[in-house]
Amino acid sequence: MPLVECVPNFSDGRRADVIQAIRDAIASVEGAVVLDVSSDESHNRSVITFVAPRERAVDAALAGIRVATDRIDLTQHTGEHPRMGATDVVPFIPLEGTTMEECVGLARALGERVGRELGIPVYLYERAATRPDRENLADVRRGQFEGIRAEIETNAARSPDFGPRRVHATAGAMAIGARPFLVAYNVYLGDASHVGDAKRIAKAVRGSSGGLRHVKALGLEVDAQAQVSMNLVDIDQTPAYRAFDMVAMEAAAAGVPVTWSEIVGLVPERVLFDAAARHLRLATFSPDQILERRVRAAQAGGAPPATPNGDLVAAVAAPTPTPGGGSVAAYAGALAAALAQMVAGLTAGRKKFAEVDAVMRDAGARAAALVTRLEELVELDSQSYLAVSAAYKLPKDTPEQRAQRDAAITASLIGASEVPLETARACAGVAGLAEIVATKGNPSAVSDAGVSALLAEAACRGAAYNVRINVAALGDPAKGHALVEAVGEFVRETSAAAARVTAEVERHI
Repeated sequence: MPLVECVPNFSDGRRADVIQAIRDAIASVEGAVVLDVSSDESHNRSVITFVAPRERAVDAALAGIRVATDRIDLTQHTGEHPRMGATDVVPFIPLEGTTMEECVGLARALGERVGRELGIPVYLYERAATRPDRENLADVRRGQFEGIRAEIETNAARSPDFGPRRVHATAGAMAIGARPFLVAYNVYLGDASHVGDAKRIAKAVRGSSGGLRHVKALGLEVDAQAQVSMNLVDIDQTPAYRAFDMVAMEAAAAGVPVTWSEIVGLVPERVLFDAAARHLRLATFSPDQILERRVRAAQAGGAPPATPNGDLVAAVAAPTPTPGGGSVAAYAGALAAALAQMVAGLTAGRKKFAEVDAVMRDAGARAAALVTRLEELVELDSQSYLAVSAAYKLPKDTPEQRAQRDAAITASLIGASEVPLETARACAGVAGLAEIVATKGNPSAVSDAGVSALLAEAACRGAAYNVRINVAALGDPAKGHALVEAVGEFVRETSAAAARVTAEVERHI
């Protein structure tokens, strides 16, 4: 199962009840597991580390953000740590089975929902940044809550990526991004008499001094020992073994012993596997050779694919009401978005398409976010049907019970209409991206862009059917009139884009 790590930072480290409520909200999302909660009273800040299946990571993060928005008031906040929001920063980190691009998609999906549902301005940072001056979190957060509040409406440089161009009255603004896993790694050089050497070696190793680009390093005295303290901020670009090798080489040149090293906190297993494979010179080593991995997979009945297309086909074919047309529409939309992402990926980074490189990278990231959202909607559609079914099964023996049952049926039918409406909204976005990649992307993949647009149109129309049939089941269909109108507009928008893409495809072939 593809997993994502998320490490949201919340601007409260003093009220145990608030911190617990945020933690519980995150943990309440199916599949989300909270690994660590770290709070600092002086900083007045809490950092919660959780992992979740890729399709649940946005929901889990949003659950925590909702509680923080309700419970934390930045106008009353004091603390040592810089902050811009009640939920200050939310980074997604890829774990095994998940790519950085997919985490960028998660960041964008979360940013869009936070802006739309909570009215909080969102700035994308690190790998998810839409502009170079927002890659560095410190630059995004400059001026903190008060500074951003004063400038956001008048300074174009402060315009958010999602949400309103004004800070939330109490929750402020938020940075959401994607970044590699950070490893805290220390190498010890004997007793404290070698601290001077540790400082010189740290200067040689750290990227800011011309050493390893993705390493931050300091020479320190710790427990009467000399330590080279490092943060490895991109372990794919600078593995732990490379940092160790450079420290050892510099230490040998200075005649200083390397006595031991340590990893602080959690670390992906591949960090140690890579180091072992390098040290043993295992040229063809694969993580699949790890016995315990095979045992875990066997115990789990085999690792399911990231998107269970085969399982979904079988489940749809089964004589059960779920998953049904709504789930299939969402899945078709996810495939359409994946095709748009593929075409963008086949265009970005190539010299001959340099003039549209930025456009393609943006389209690819937006498509990845829509893939994630539509995959979530596959399951949400089934869940909404189950809620309708449960409402119809409520007792109706007394007037009070009938009234409660009628209210529950109405609420569940509206909820079951809102899910496919969200699918239609996402498919309209996919169709727009299909048009971008069809007209500006690699012409060799224009037919793929065409399939993306056609799938998006079919998925949007399918979602509209589900909205309309649920609204028709309402005792008073007028209550769902706005939903029908909205989904009709998404169908028209998607069909128009699909027609333009079809014309573009025909022009090329």
